Order: sequence, then C-alpha cells, then structure tokens
Amino acid sequence: MTDKAYFFDSYAVVEMIKGNPNYMGYRKCEAVLTKLVLFEVYFKLIKEFAEADANKFLVESYNLAVDFNPDVIKYAAKFRLDNMNKNLSMTDCIGYVLAKTLGIKFLTGDQQFRGVENVEFVK
Repeated sequence: MTDKAYFFDSYAVVEMIKGNPNYMGYRKCEAVLTKLVLFEVYFKLIKEFAEADANKFLVESYNLAVDFNPDVIKYAAKFRLDNMNKNLSMTDCIGYVLAKTLGIKFLTGDQQFRGVENVEFVK
C-alpha cells in the first residue's frame, strides 16, 4: 500500500481497529469518511468494546470526516434504488457515491459491494 486515499466504510474501519491483517496495509493510506461512518463505528465500539475506546476513536478520527453536497444525496438515493436487491445502507450508498465524486476507491469488505465498480473489496 501507499499513501493513496480511500473512502473507508465502517466495515473497513472496524476491521482495522480489530487488527485484521488484510487491512494493515491501508494504515498508511489517507482515510476519508463521513460523520455517518463515525456514528456507525462509534456505535459498534460502545456495543462490542468500551465507551472509552469509542471516545478515543471519535477524537482521533473526527477530522477525517468530510461533508457532502445535495448532489451526493441525490445520486446516493438513486444508487440505492437501483440496487434495492442488495439491501445497501444509506450510509454506504452516500459513502460510495462520495468516493466516486472525490475520485477515490470505496474500501469495504461488505459482500454487497463485491464486484462493484470503484470498490476495493477486502475481506
């Protein structure tokens, strides 16, 4: 891996926190995410680990979150509608469209994104 930028979905962030060796090479990459991803990861951390771990993550990662404009919302809704059979989350649809808008890959291990254009799928 290089210092290349990726949009990290919550799956990717959690796997990195858990120490999944398949994600260790991405530690040197620039991580881009949204506040929606921060929420999902924070929730998972307080549910499965400790609130102190979740708080530390939030403080360390908050500056990685980028905002998105109304066009991202529109295209994400259309992407979700076009892929209703995959049961994609709103957060992932926004992240995916935002990644495409920014010209970076969407990093995930979610099965629903396997084989999708502009996705770096890592289990």
